[in-house]
Amino acid sequence: MNNDVLEFLMKRRSVLAKNLGDPGPNASEISNILRVAARVPDHKKLVPWRFITFQGDSRTRFGEILADACAIEEDMDPSPDRLEIERNRFTRAPLVIAAIARLNARPAVPEWEQVLSTGAACQNLTLAANAYGYSSQWITEWYAYSPNVAKALKLEDNERVAGFIYIGTAQEPPSERPRPDMDDIVTAWE
Repeated sequence: MNNDVLEFLMKRRSVLAKNLGDPGPNASEISNILRVAARVPDHKKLVPWRFITFQGDSRTRFGEILADACAIEEDMDPSPDRLEIERNRFTRAPLVIAAIARLNARPAVPEWEQVLSTGAACQNLTLAANAYGYSSQWITEWYAYSPNVAKALKLEDNERVAGFIYIGTAQEPPSERPRPDMDDIVTAWE
C-alpha cells in the first residue's frame, strides 16, 4: 500500500481559478502533465480526447474571442465590466488547458465510454498538476458550450469541450467542503 498516494488523493482540492497565480508549470512539466493525462482507460485505443494549451499572450488574445462570443451568445447587451471579465477570463491562471472530447462513431465503443475516458484524462491532468505542486480547477462555464468559441478552437463536428483546466500556484489555501456520507452513496448488491 502506498500511503503517500492515498493521502495525496484524500487531500485533493480544487482552487478557484481566480485564486491561481504565478508561477505556472514550465514546458517540461506541462509535457509530463499531458503525458499523465493520456494514461487513462481507452477502449480500443481511440484516444477520444485532445488538449489545447493557453499561456502568455494567447490567453489575452483568446479573451477577445470570449468577449465577442459573450456579446453575441451570452449577454446581448453586456456591460463594459462584463466584457472586461471575459477578456481577462483566461488570465486568471498562468496556464489554461482546454480538454476536448473527440468522439468516434465506432459501434464497438459506445460514446459514453469515450466521454468517460475524456473525463478520466481531465482528472489525471489535474492530479498530475497537483503532484507537481500546482493547484488547478476544472470548469466549463458558458464558453464551453459556445458555438463561436468552438469555431475559434477549430473543433470538428465530433468534438466538444469537456472543460477548461486552469493551473497555477494557489494564492490562498482552499477551504475544505462537505463530502458525501459514504452510507448515502454506497450500497452492497444482494
